[in-house]
Amino acid sequence: MYHVYVLYSLRYNKIYIGFTSDLEQRLLSHNVLSTKGYTVKYRPWSLLFTESYENKADAMKREKQLKGGKGRAFIWNVIKEK
Repeated sequence: MYHVYVLYSLRYNKIYIGFTSDLEQRLLSHNVLSTKGYTVKYRPWSLLFTESYENKADAMKREKQLKGGKGRAFIWNVIKEK
C-alpha cells in the first residue's frame, strides 16, 4: 500500500506533498530524523491529508497532480476549511 500525503507547517504556512509506503516512518523522518532538506527548515509538520493507493504508479501520478496548480489550490482550500 502506498500513501500520498500532505504536510502543513502552521508556523511557516508551508505545505509539503509526498508519497511513501511507510507513512509513520516518513512522518518521523520529516519531523525528527532528517538533518537537511526542505522539511527540516519548516518544522514542525502536521499531517493534513492522505490518500491510499494499491500501487506505486498510481500514488506517483496523484502526487504529481497535487503538485500542479489545481492540486495546490485544492490543498489550500482544505487548509482554509480547517
